Amino acid sequence: MSKTGEVPRTIELDSAGDPRLADYTRLTDAGLRTHLEAEHGLFIAEGTKVIARAVAAGYPVRSLLLGKSRLADLPALAEAAGAAPVYVVPDEVAERLTGYQVHRGALASLGRKPLPEVSAVTGGARRIVVLEDLVDHGNVGAIFRCAAALGVDAVVLSPRCADPLYRRSVKVSMGAVFAIPYARMTGWYDGLAELKSAGFRVLALTPDERATPLTRPAQTSSGVRMLPRLPSRPPPGRPVSAPPRRMSRSTGQK
Repeated sequence: MSKTGEVPRTIELDSAGDPRLADYTRLTDAGLRTHLEAEHGLFIAEGTKVIARAVAAGYPVRSLLLGKSRLADLPALAEAAGAAPVYVVPDEVAERLTGYQVHRGALASLGRKPLPEVSAVTGGARRIVVLEDLVDHGNVGAIFRCAAALGVDAVVLSPRCADPLYRRSVKVSMGAVFAIPYARMTGWYDGLAELKSAGFRVLALTPDERATPLTRPAQTSSGVRMLPRLPSRPPPGRPVSAPPRRMSRSTGQK
């Protein structure tokens, strides 16, 4: 691994069609990227700080991509790059390759790690967030960022929830997707039942204006609390809440 401050060895390329740059092809094409990244077990991180957080979390670097106008970022990337190739291309080639103007500096292609079982991330947790069929990658990233700020112990994804390691999720989360353990359920209803059996109390959020306000959660006999989600135009005095389903482990204390 390169020492901090040491400039990594670079490989200059001038063609968006170079096969060595295949990991970075059409980053704005969600359909293509979902297929390509799953097939090759990779994901893309953007920006020096986010890349560094991914590497610190144990994700291996496959390669880095840098536009010529951002060569000044090279020393900061030394430790993250390690022995991985660092490709330098003209800015217009980077834009043609990725499909957008790369303005946050470097891009990194990193290898994915196997997802743990749900029980592995919730075993020692007291508070978790469950995302139910949330398909907008930016929203997934924002929730991870908020969850990290609020000290949530883990995130559990429904089977159809968007990928937290998709480039936009990673970008919006500012690297928080690397800081919070997460797992994906294999089945929605069975998954919820397993969480309840593990001692978690479900706090479900709904946009229904008839729901109990967050300031006065109603404890039902089944241990499920129904909490409101922010409507498009909340009436005066209604509390603001977030869209994910949140769970806390019941301790038996009042």
